[in-house]
Amino acid sequence: MPELPEVETIRNTLKQLVIDKTIKNISVFWPKMIKQPDDIQQFKQLLIGQTIHDVKRKGKFLLFELDDHVLVSHLRMEGKYGVFKQIDPLIKHTHVIFHFTDGEELRYNDVRKFGTMHLFEKGTELSDKPLNQLGPDPLEDTFSFDVFYQKVRKSDRSIKSILLDQSVIAGLGNIYVDETLFRASVHPLRKGSKLLKREVIAIHKAAVATLKQAVAEGGTTIRSYVNSQGQIGMFQQQLNVYGQQNKNCKNCGKPIVKMKVSGRGTHVCVECQK
Repeated sequence: MPELPEVETIRNTLKQLVIDKTIKNISVFWPKMIKQPDDIQQFKQLLIGQTIHDVKRKGKFLLFELDDHVLVSHLRMEGKYGVFKQIDPLIKHTHVIFHFTDGEELRYNDVRKFGTMHLFEKGTELSDKPLNQLGPDPLEDTFSFDVFYQKVRKSDRSIKSILLDQSVIAGLGNIYVDETLFRASVHPLRKGSKLLKREVIAIHKAAVATLKQAVAEGGTTIRSYVNSQGQIGMFQQQLNVYGQQNKNCKNCGKPIVKMKVSGRGTHVCVECQK
């Protein structure tokens, strides 16, 4: 699943490709992806004639800001956007096409068909599902340590489960939670209520540092992730624990172990993260 750094990379490339383009028509081949409005004809009518002025991000969501509306898109497991010319052949698993007046098209491709799109009147997108359920974005000033600390300390869940909770922190997924906890030297099974303040400080700092580095590297290439221009991310070369099971820890030399935490495959150095 694309996590915050991957979505941020997609956002940056889309801004180069679709800003100031006007929607001439829309093709929807998998109507179940359109969650709001639930009438596909209304969805099309509201978007036709609208110009894209910006592409923003909230956690793992992309926000296409138009004249009067905001299109909120979640890529889920394997969603991808690409800009093509109308004459370019259609790739398998393309489910939504935004046809532009200049002859180009923004195509949404999703093998698993799990992606979602919500259309809101501009200014209302943050006050309704799904965005109103998100916690602070770790790359924004709203990611306050004091608020984060209180949420962690009040929970008896494992710290990994807490960090995966999008209502606590928006954008972290399995890859970057494992990497964050390794950098903070905290075991993923530790309960939030049992963590020392210095450990929570370390997690807060590590989450921000890990995500910033991953964004700079263009994200991580796991399975089929590419950005909007078909380029792969390079942060996988910097991974310390995720996907490194049975390899030696870069810090202590002990083997990286894979276990299940909250039903998710979890990678840990049991020496550095006691």
